[in-house]
Amino acid sequence: MLILLDRDGVLNRDYPDDYVKSPAELFMLPGVGKAVAQLNARGWPVAICTNQACVGKGIIDEAMLGRIHEKLFDELARENAKIDALFFAPDPPWAQTDRRKPGAGMLREAMQRFRKSPAETVFIGDSLTDLQAGATAGVRRILVRSGKGAQTQAKGLPQDVLPVTVAEDLPDAVNRLLSEVPVI
Repeated sequence: MLILLDRDGVLNRDYPDDYVKSPAELFMLPGVGKAVAQLNARGWPVAICTNQACVGKGIIDEAMLGRIHEKLFDELARENAKIDALFFAPDPPWAQTDRRKPGAGMLREAMQRFRKSPAETVFIGDSLTDLQAGATAGVRRILVRSGKGAQTQAKGLPQDVLPVTVAEDLPDAVNRLLSEVPVI
């Protein structure tokens, strides 16, 4: 199984009308390190697929984004957790490519890299664009209520993204996944 994660609102605090612009602004959500470590222990590759329009808009450069991700990886490592790959779309909304969610480009790249089919892939996110990307890629979708998730759910989920599993947060989503697939 391949587990794909959105970043903001799933792993770390989301800033509704702003961006994580420096490592000092990155705050991990409770329990996410342990949850990722549980996925790692199962032997499932874990990758991040995140839109980062702050790069395309010139708010931060790719070097700063790299430092933010270094902090993310360091925080996870403290919990014996690791991310196997990171995919990001720097496209601003007015010049988006298929890599930027709701496009499915990053998800397809991840499946190709890890040689997994859509049936072997789960995408966990907190926004409608995450669910749309997952639906387009044909992967299972889990909406977490952390970040923008509760608001996304409250607005109602359109038919074209269903079915969607709803979990409180990443630890809840991981517990559900682990309970469905027995250890071999």
